[in-house]
Amino acid sequence: MKLSMNAVSILLGAHMETYRLKIKNISDARKEMVLLKTNGKKIVFTNGCFDILHIGHLRYLYKAKQLGDFLMVGLNSDRSVRSIKGPERPIIPQDQRAEMLAAIGFVDGVILFDEDDPLELIKQLMPDILVKGEDWSEDDIIGSDVVKAGGGEVQRIPLVSGFSTTELIKKIKG
Repeated sequence: MKLSMNAVSILLGAHMETYRLKIKNISDARKEMVLLKTNGKKIVFTNGCFDILHIGHLRYLYKAKQLGDFLMVGLNSDRSVRSIKGPERPIIPQDQRAEMLAAIGFVDGVILFDEDDPLELIKQLMPDILVKGEDWSEDDIIGSDVVKAGGGEVQRIPLVSGFSTTELIKKIKG
C-alpha cells in the first residue's frame, strides 16, 4: 500500500515536525518531480547558499514560487559554501539552513548539493522554470542551457536592495 505525502505527514506528525519532510535526497526529489510533471504541475527551481536567512531571501523565494506550482530549492552544502564564499562561511550549518528553508510555507522542497554549482542537480531534476536573481545575466545562469534545451524557461527576479548576507555579517562584526 502506497501512502500519500499527506498521510505520511499525519502519521509522522507526532514524531517530527512535518515541514522537515520537505528536505529531500536526489532519489526522492526525482520521483516527486516525475509525479508532479505527470500531473501537469510546473516545477520551479532555484538555488543558493541562504546562509543567514533575511527578508531579501524570503521575497526572492516568494516571487520564484509565483512562477509555478512547486518550488524546489537547491541548497549549497557547507563544503560548497566554503569553496564559493571562503573559509569563514557558512555561518549557519547546512542542516539548519535546510530546515529553515523547509519551514517556509511557500517552499515545497529543499535539496542539498555538494558541488560548487547546481548543474548536475538541474540535469537530474529538469525543472520547467529555472530562477536566479537579476544580478545574474541569463547567459551566466548555470543550467540555463540545459533547462531551455528541455523545453523549459529561465527567469530572473529583481533583488531587494539593501539586503545581503555578506553585508549583514559585516554589520554584525562591526
